[in-house]
Order: sequence, then structure tokens, then C-alpha cells
Amino acid sequence: MTILAFGINHATAPVDLREKVIFGNDIVPEALGELTHQQGVNEAAILSTCNRTEVYCSLDEARNEGPINWLSDYHGLKRDQLAPFIYRHPDAQAVKHMLRVASGLDSMVLGEPQVLGQLKSAYNAGLKAGSIGRLLGRLFQHSFKVAKEIRTTTTIGSHPVSVAFAAVRLAQQIFGDLSGKTALLIGAGDTIELTARHLHENGLSRMIIANRTFERSQHLASEYSAYAITLGDIPHHLAEADIIISSTASQLPILGKGAFESAIKARKHRPMFAVDIAVPRDIEPEAGDLDDVYLYTVDDLKNVIKDNMRSREKAAQQAEEIIDTQVTHFMDWLGSLDAVSTIRAIRDQAQSIQEEVMMQAQKELQKGADPEQVLQNVTRTLTNKLIHSPSSQLRAAGAEGRNELLSAAYELFDLNTDHSTQDPKK
Repeated sequence: MTILAFGINHATAPVDLREKVIFGNDIVPEALGELTHQQGVNEAAILSTCNRTEVYCSLDEARNEGPINWLSDYHGLKRDQLAPFIYRHPDAQAVKHMLRVASGLDSMVLGEPQVLGQLKSAYNAGLKAGSIGRLLGRLFQHSFKVAKEIRTTTTIGSHPVSVAFAAVRLAQQIFGDLSGKTALLIGAGDTIELTARHLHENGLSRMIIANRTFERSQHLASEYSAYAITLGDIPHHLAEADIIISSTASQLPILGKGAFESAIKARKHRPMFAVDIAVPRDIEPEAGDLDDVYLYTVDDLKNVIKDNMRSREKAAQQAEEIIDTQVTHFMDWLGSLDAVSTIRAIRDQAQSIQEEVMMQAQKELQKGADPEQVLQNVTRTLTNKLIHSPSSQLRAAGAEGRNELLSAAYELFDLNTDHSTQDPKK
């Protein structure tokens, strides 16, 4: 059995491709069911965020390309469209990849904590779908444990570096002082909540929060003295916004070029700064073609993020050392599973021999044979049958010059010192 992790992320694929392979929460159970019915796929989990879509599988054999082909087919893409952007990590590499993802070391923002929650959601979705068994279950739990260890033993999470922080920093670069500015935040998830906090801390004068559910908008707005609206109200307030930051789970754009054209006209061409953090995108890319509209996507934030992540790099080196050690621990456990199956096979064989010898002894006793003689026959026969196959294999190994197997026999059978000091070649 082997483990495989594969997918695309912010480092390997542009946003216009990533948005084509997103798995919404509503389709994950069906997708997992379909994936685990692929030949040779025993377990599966899907992690799908704005920055990555990747699949974790346990397979019968490492060369199984079925799951990778399935990903393209499921999203209606030609396989050669996706193939150049896909990374694949087998076995120990897959374990290391998941540990790095859980710890935020594979994120656009080094050390960001949100991905750990997303990984836990992927794990829970797999459990509910029945697609996670012993192997992946152990891997996920191990990754959560390692991520916690890294958070508590390094300083990787001690600096305010995130997509939300980068978006606010970019707004400051464009407008300078944020006092006197109005921001429209679309969505009410963790990223928007973090953005609201950063804007508030940097002196933003006014904030409008729009969400599909008005109650959710109100809840977040109450924390920052903001104004709550629904998504349907956005056209009436767009012209008020100097800054627009959007991060929803909508499968279709929320704001089009026309909405921005109307807003710019009403603003008398005062510039608007917009950051579309969502994947799929919330804002039509064509809006960025307008004069006075400065539109950025998550990919555009990379340079801003790079300037703010240097402080985490030393901590990341410490984290990588922890991960290397923990990969070894997990692979040792995985290797022990093979030993368990081998031990079980040996026990089953010995049990079968024991039952065969016992049945023969019972037949002899029923015929009136001397019990002491039967007992002697049982011990002799049982010993001969148990050592027959190993003895034959060792004789063959000696004839073929496979001395390593002869040496291993001393350790395997824990032979006594007198015998083990003898040359195993003799």
C-alpha cells in the first residue's frame, strides 16, 4: 500500500486554472465517493481552498495514475491542460507535504494558521463520506499534532503576516493614510474578519460589510462599528467605497465591469482599490481594465507578502527540522504495518500446523496408542513441521551464497551465543 498526494496550488498554477478545479463543500461527498471507486484507490481526502486543490489517497500501488486522471476528468478538463501544473508526492514525500501544509510552510503566506482549520475540515468531510480509513486517518492526526508542536515550539506564528494583512498593506501603499477612507468588505469568513481587524487597527474611518446572510454581516459589523448590508445592496453602496476587498465562496462573480463603471461615474473618477481574494473570483477581471480601478487578485499579493515574511524564515527552518523527524516517525509506523501482516501470516501458518498435528494425535489416542508415545510424536512432528520451511530456505540460501539471509536468521530466531558466534557461512 502506498500514499499519494497530488494537486495544484498558488506556486504551480495561475488563479484562472485553480478556479476551474475548486471543490465546493456541497460536491465533496459525491467527489470522494466517485474517487474511492476508482481502481486501486482505498482511501481519499480532498483539500480545496482559494490557494490549492489537492487530493490525498492510499493506493494499492504507487504507479496508479487513475486518481490524477480522475481530477481532470471530474472538472471537464483535458488531461494535458492540468498535467503541466500538477505536483505529485508519493509515500514519505506525501507525508512531508501534508505536514508542511498543516504547519503553514507550503502556504503563500509562510506560517499562516488558516490552512490547518481547512485541513481539519477536509478530514471531517472525509470521515463523513466514509473515505478515510486507518492509514489516512493516522496521517491527518499526525499532521495536526505536528502543526501544534511547531506553533508552540517556534515563533512562526508570532508575526502578523497573512493575505488579509497584505491586502491592507497594499491599500496603504496606494492611499497612504487610511483615515477618511471607506472600505467595502464582501463576505464574512475568517479572511474578511481578519481584514476588518487590520483595517480598524490602521485607522480606517468607515467600513461596510456585505454578506449573503444579513445576520452574519451584522455580527461582524457590530465588532467594528461598521455598516451591515446584504449582497443585493452592494450596487447602492459601491460608489461609497474607496477600498473593496472580497472573499466569498460564490461560484459566480458578484461584481461586474458595469457595476464599477457606474460607481466610478458617481465618484467623479476618484480611484477605487479592489482586492479579489476569492477563488473562483468574485470580481470580473475586465473591471481592472477601467481607468481609476486598481484590481488585484490573490496572486498579485505575493510580492507584498514576500516583504513581510522574512521574520518567519528562521522559525520555518526550525519547523522543517521538526517535520523531517516526524516524517521518519510516521514512515516507521507505516513500515510496521507490513511487519504486522507478516507476523499474522506466520501465526496463521503455525496455527494450521498445530491443528493438523493435534488432529493426528487425537486419532492415535482414540485407537489406544500409548499417551507418552503420542506426546513424544507430537513434539517431534510439530518441531519438524515448524522448522521445515525455514530450514529449506536457509539451505538454498547457503547454496546460493546469500550469506546475509543466514546472518539474519541468527537475529530473527534469537539464537544463543554459542551458535551465533559460529560463522554463518559454515
